[in-house]
Amino acid sequence: MRDQWDRRQFLRQVSATTGALMLSAKRLLASGALAAGKGEELEIQIGTVSPCTVRLSLLPSNNGSLGTIPTNGSLVRESWGAPVATLGGDWRGQVVNAANLRVHVEPSPLTFIIENPNGERIQTLAVDRNTGVVQFETGSSPLLGLGEGGPQFDRRGSVDRMISGQGGYKLKTHGGRVPIPWIIGTSGWAIFFHQPFGTFDFSGAQSRFVPETDTGSLPLDLFFVASSDPATIMSEYARLTGHAEMPPLWSFGYQQSHRTLASREEILEEANTFRRKKLPCDTLIYLGTGFCPSGWNTENGSFVWNSRAFPDPKEMLDRFHEKNFRAVLHAVILSDKLRGTVHDHCDASRFDEEAASCSWDMHRKDFAMGVDGWWPDEGDPLDIASRLVRNRMYWDGPQLDRPNERPYALHRNGYAGMQRYASFLWSGDVYSTWETLKTQVPIAINTGLTGIPYWGTDIGGFVPTPEFTAELYLRWFQFGAFCTLFRSHGRCWKLRLPWGWNTGDPGPIEVRNYDGAAIPDASQLHNPDVEPICRKYLELRYRMLPYLYSAVRECALTGVPVMRALWLHFPDDAAAVARADEYMWGKSLLVAPVVEKAATTRAVYLPRGAWHDFWTGERIEGGRETSRPVDLETMPLYVRAGSLLPLGPVKQYVAEKSDQPLSITVYPGADASFLLYEDDGISFNYRTGEWMGIQMNWNDSRHMLTLRLADGSRMLPPARRDIEVKLAPNGTSRRLTFAGEPVEAKL
Repeated sequence: MRDQWDRRQFLRQVSATTGALMLSAKRLLASGALAAGKGEELEIQIGTVSPCTVRLSLLPSNNGSLGTIPTNGSLVRESWGAPVATLGGDWRGQVVNAANLRVHVEPSPLTFIIENPNGERIQTLAVDRNTGVVQFETGSSPLLGLGEGGPQFDRRGSVDRMISGQGGYKLKTHGGRVPIPWIIGTSGWAIFFHQPFGTFDFSGAQSRFVPETDTGSLPLDLFFVASSDPATIMSEYARLTGHAEMPPLWSFGYQQSHRTLASREEILEEANTFRRKKLPCDTLIYLGTGFCPSGWNTENGSFVWNSRAFPDPKEMLDRFHEKNFRAVLHAVILSDKLRGTVHDHCDASRFDEEAASCSWDMHRKDFAMGVDGWWPDEGDPLDIASRLVRNRMYWDGPQLDRPNERPYALHRNGYAGMQRYASFLWSGDVYSTWETLKTQVPIAINTGLTGIPYWGTDIGGFVPTPEFTAELYLRWFQFGAFCTLFRSHGRCWKLRLPWGWNTGDPGPIEVRNYDGAAIPDASQLHNPDVEPICRKYLELRYRMLPYLYSAVRECALTGVPVMRALWLHFPDDAAAVARADEYMWGKSLLVAPVVEKAATTRAVYLPRGAWHDFWTGERIEGGRETSRPVDLETMPLYVRAGSLLPLGPVKQYVAEKSDQPLSITVYPGADASFLLYEDDGISFNYRTGEWMGIQMNWNDSRHMLTLRLADGSRMLPPARRDIEVKLAPNGTSRRLTFAGEPVEAKL
């Protein structure tokens, strides 16, 4: 907690808080909630992970034999060296110095008071020795993180059983649940509960973590992070669970999903229409049969092609590739457990459906035809370890046959560490309502704060309702353009096409057996305004790719997500920290999705400092809420003063060549820097130095922009880059050429 306390005040508060936690623990003792492990000896280990992260572990000790901490695949490594302190048997309260933190440990009840080097208390944790229940201070600042879904935005006041899957919490509006026990206290701390799994209760002044009874209360293993810098907190989570891998560049283009396929001709015509209409798109996704009457395969779980829709799959895939589309196929694994890796031996004479090697072998024939990626669905019954095995399988498996090509997979389930496999995640079978759209914004923020950087929703909602109109679809499409996963999918699937709202045809009727589902009114199906507005945001997304891909690389290096809570950049602005309906897109752009029906204005909170309206260039002072007029085609976007925003030319697919220059817009008001990142977008060659970085720096007082080649990078073709530099809002413009040597531009 950041308040500066004098020593006497600090000691009074520690005494009061510890007393409250002790009283609460004594009540637990009196309640008789001690059946599990009663009388068992414990060993307490305090370890150092980094200067700001400590590991607190409680292990059962029977007759001198120490228990072990089970693994589930979430940690990037299992050991961070020997503990700095080990306490067992009869011990007294003491202070343990763990890196830059001081841990006061008291034995009865077992309490950890964690202080910074100045003696200021950060957090107090009390642990019931027998039940493993952990209590800690809820505090007065928002609690964020905890994975995808569940009660939103600030987790305070909620009780979360951390149930994984689409039955976890309010599927219609909140979507599938990917619970991850990483909770961030925005006052300057975070905790990752590695073992065991359990329930969180944030409803009181003292929050409680209650281990699952079937997994046992011990060992207890948690990691405590303390820092006033949000970026450091995120980097520590990446240190624990791994850094995100880089997916292929094409995965950040627009992805169009299909359902209930009528024929080969229809499939090819949809692809042709995108190119004919010049609507940017990179990926065509095909659902499997069983989830719809006629998908790409013969039945749920099958890897045999549906001959009615794909009579000649290899030739059709070749046709897609000729037009620069990628093809992604829906897949399910019918087993409820999965183990091992794709590198294990699979006995062809005895198929083992639980072995990752055997499961992946089923994909390889289709993959060899030219399939570009996979959409592994379902998986709700999988335990934590199995979820991560599946995530890893779709990362390692494709590399068996294409070792220098980055794989793509869109998952519905995962866990802490899934980012190590470049896993995309979507929020499941949500309903097409305004409340759902509104709820998906804070879900995006908390998902990113839990280390899952590649995320999106079914644009428009999966299950259409009477609220599913052209207006709702467009507002969702605008939001989707600023999600890392930009993908349309859902029932009444032809209305998910950018031109679909002006054909009179919603597609096959697939709303039966869904409570509250409905086909949009016929009056909605002849709207000529939808396609041009979709085009506007498609083109903007593709123009934003240089900025977006640079933010993706930053995420992979630092752990800071692309879709960012305002807390990450404005931790000292309480109003910004608490804001759930807007977010930063990279470090420079604030996105405020319109989530109200028939909105003519959008209230936007601009954090402290100056901002520029992206659409008009108007400069606005922040630290306050402003009312932005909106029409149907406008979603408010703001750029921070002191920003450099690179924009590329409009493309029909990410790899399209263009002779148009890169545009760099300078938003003055403060010094600025930006590392523009580029690689081939496909291979792993960037790992060995095959990447280009243009380090851009703006000196606001001199009005001077400097470009230089980033350390460790080299020029990629073409050897000379034409760049147009603009000063916002209506300042001077210059053309320059960058060929690897430093360049200066006075504006």
